[in-house]
Amino acid sequence: MVRIRRVRGVVLFLWVLLAAMGCIPQPTPKESALPPVVILHLQGAVTPAMAQYLDRGLQEAQRLQAQVVILELDTPGGSVETMQHIIQAIRNSPIPVVVYVAPRGAMAASAGTLITLAGHLAAMAPETTIGAAAPVGLQGEDLGDALAHKTKQVLQAQARSLARRRGERAVRLAEATIAQARAVYAREALDAGLIDVIAPTLDDLLRELDGRTVETTAGTVTLHTAQAPLRRINPTLLEDLLALLTNPNIVFLLLAIGFQALLIELSHPGGWVPGFVGVVSLTLAAYGLGVLDVNWFGLVLLLTAFVLFVLDVKATTHGALTVAGLLTFVFGALLLFHAPILPGSPPPTPGIPPLSLPLVIGTALFFAALSVAVVTLALRAQKRPVRTGEEQVERLIGKVGYTRTPIQSGGRGTVQVGGELWTAELVPDAPPLPSGAPVEVVRVEKMHLIVQPARQRE
Repeated sequence: MVRIRRVRGVVLFLWVLLAAMGCIPQPTPKESALPPVVILHLQGAVTPAMAQYLDRGLQEAQRLQAQVVILELDTPGGSVETMQHIIQAIRNSPIPVVVYVAPRGAMAASAGTLITLAGHLAAMAPETTIGAAAPVGLQGEDLGDALAHKTKQVLQAQARSLARRRGERAVRLAEATIAQARAVYAREALDAGLIDVIAPTLDDLLRELDGRTVETTAGTVTLHTAQAPLRRINPTLLEDLLALLTNPNIVFLLLAIGFQALLIELSHPGGWVPGFVGVVSLTLAAYGLGVLDVNWFGLVLLLTAFVLFVLDVKATTHGALTVAGLLTFVFGALLLFHAPILPGSPPPTPGIPPLSLPLVIGTALFFAALSVAVVTLALRAQKRPVRTGEEQVERLIGKVGYTRTPIQSGGRGTVQVGGELWTAELVPDAPPLPSGAPVEVVRVEKMHLIVQPARQRE
């Protein structure tokens, strides 16, 4: 009996130890039966990459049968077309979407204002701002009077449509963010009814949302978020890459690498690595050029610079065309991305950094050094003696070698000349030669040598 008790004690101890280590399945807590809350993080300029990430997140939320999607938003604004796409995705979502401007210090400026209003519920963290949604041009410049009036009318109508369920004060404030570029902080937005909740943290927001009822395209939904499990969906590697391609500095580097790689491939054909790198870099840069607003004349200058680099390799102008191409490339890059150093350049687009002048100069110097190296190698290759083919064979005339096999008069055999074995034929009327006899190359006929006995040297 004592042994049985000891065994039971050991088993009970092991069971408790394994349970503490997590090896024994634990009872599923009651809150895990609740539908999950999906968290998406929208940060940076409003670009197609952000819209793609949002679309994927909403689809994943439907697959998970989530009860609500929370968009953590921090944006200075961006493309109006992309903003319209995001608003449509939110308003047509059967799952409630809560736009949460966070963390502290975040903003929902410009296009971010209307995205916040599009949420079924809107929340802000303390010390955040919303507003300044007056329309500007694609490069951030002021619009003309007529175009500005039309654009403001359209955006104000949309703001009224999104804010009318929040009350008259919210409608007036929403219109003021567009007509007067007004911006307010979280408490002002809450007092005007522009948002529903101020929540310092995500946990606070989940407690504030618990029990609220919202209307979606699928009908009325009551939220139970206090104890709901969280599921955060992060951007994929491709989405992060596409987001990087909205940075003019990244696109500029891709253009420089692509042009230089193709120049190396054209200068030294046969190597697939430079050509592959060039094609991939230019393809990625083409996507960025399609997203960014660019001056296409700058791209023409970049292509002209590329042609000048190629011509310098082919025409061997000793670097003159390379210098011209370098200057054209730099000016084209500055013009392509509306660099602020050029006279009359408009302000940069909100959320998109301007092209860095030190980066352009540094890349240009590196590009110039690499181009000079390529041209130098090309010139050396053109001056290098030919080592194969008929021209090299002609250089063997007058050289002295030795027979490796006997050669009969008028017959053929094998000779060694210049460390290489050749098929050789004796000149007419020459005496037969044994192996090891010295011979002199007289001429070349169809890649075989005509030889004669070599004169004896003193």
